[in-house]
Amino acid sequence: MNRRAMRWAGALAISALALGCQQERSGLSQMVDSAVFGDAQAAPAKQLWKQRAADEPLPDGVVPLASLAPLVKTLKPGVVNIYTTSVTRPSRRRAPQGFEDPFEEFFRRFNEGNSGERRRQSLGSGFLINSEGYVLTNNHVVENATEIRVKLNDGRELEAKAVGLDPKTDLALLKLQGKQVHDLPIVYLGDSDGLEVGDFALAVGNPFGLDHSVSLGIVSAKERVIGAGPYDDFIQTDAAINPGNSGGPLFNLRGEVVGVNTAIVAQGQGIGFAVPINMVKELLPQLLEGRVVRGWLGVSIQDVTPELAAMLSLQEARGALVSAVMKGGPADEAGLRAGDVVVGVRGRKVDSYNQLSRYVASIAPGSGAELELLRDGKPLRLEVNIGYRPEDEELAQARLDPQAANDRLGITVRALARLRAQELGIDGGVEIVAVTPDGPAGRAGAGANDVIVEMQRRPIRSLKDYAAALAALRSGEMALIRLQREGAAIYVALRVP
Repeated sequence: MNRRAMRWAGALAISALALGCQQERSGLSQMVDSAVFGDAQAAPAKQLWKQRAADEPLPDGVVPLASLAPLVKTLKPGVVNIYTTSVTRPSRRRAPQGFEDPFEEFFRRFNEGNSGERRRQSLGSGFLINSEGYVLTNNHVVENATEIRVKLNDGRELEAKAVGLDPKTDLALLKLQGKQVHDLPIVYLGDSDGLEVGDFALAVGNPFGLDHSVSLGIVSAKERVIGAGPYDDFIQTDAAINPGNSGGPLFNLRGEVVGVNTAIVAQGQGIGFAVPINMVKELLPQLLEGRVVRGWLGVSIQDVTPELAAMLSLQEARGALVSAVMKGGPADEAGLRAGDVVVGVRGRKVDSYNQLSRYVASIAPGSGAELELLRDGKPLRLEVNIGYRPEDEELAQARLDPQAANDRLGITVRALARLRAQELGIDGGVEIVAVTPDGPAGRAGAGANDVIVEMQRRPIRSLKDYAAALAALRSGEMALIRLQREGAAIYVALRVP
């Protein structure tokens, strides 16, 4: 083939290739057009996807899940958004001794002639529990608020006043104000004790200001203790709870509130906590009265570890171990002793110190309660007259009052300060702050400011160590205690009462 013929053949091949590409592109375009625009003449085989008709039966093994939309529609009207305004005075910056703060002079000049007050706005959630405008939410949502505004599902905004606050359980009861407050939509309260791990849970709230957001999860755990307060008893859920959800309801699939969404784990995802609604129902009458009072025993308690159970001759590691009894308190008058293990209150089983705290707190002061104990491994029942829990400040003072000391050794102790430990050249211990002169430790020669570093050959580094060692002592036995006294170590021996 000559050169000219080869050129013609190449040109024809390129033309054929271009034509083929054009035809292929045209076919693809036709297929896309047919799929998107519904070309009636397009062959079914050229459709990009398949879609069932609404009335087409499902294949075997495919089970349709019911939608939660009808349930959500009935719940949303009873959920509200809460907006608060508070006035705060910023704390003054203080530099460590020996250092200068370059901002201190600036803030001093800036605040001259200025109160330094700042208006702070925050948001949260809540829910209506009756048609007269009572709203439940978290205490931290409205605490110190100078103005509370509540937005209903229909868009209306109403002023609200705090009726009752309880920081220890982080609950608050609000009352909507105004002539429009009547015949409002409400939610129903359920039974949180009936919840089981694995049950579905539905959270509705105002996360990040996105009102009436709904998320679905399950109950991940119950009776969680997270260190939020003395009466921790949280429902854990993986339903999405974010800032702004606080105070909102956690529903079961019956459409009943089973918890008040309260807290999240900042470092994790899918870990949220709600106050059980049964605890809320116990407190509601008191919140309505504007003040919450709680029952009190006047004891220091701790959990029973397997090690302590073995030393105390207990068959199982459960109950609340009494580590100290406050002199003159309800427990002292009833005959409780350090080393007793409370395993029941009014017929309710006690597995942990946290349970005992909650159960006693729920009993009205002045009421009687039967305690089930184990003393030296033997069962015992005591009747105690529940007292009124003092304020935290009163309790703190009582713990420091030498006359209130009534542990088994007749001493009051506290955690050893770090600087004091450095002065004495020791790693830790507990410091004696008061001694009953005619008590076992006082008669043995222990004095105020002595530091207990060892008991029965067991090192004492903290209050927890001390409480465990104290609880392990048996009546009538001799106890050997090592003290650190102004740079010198001494031993004292005493008989345990």
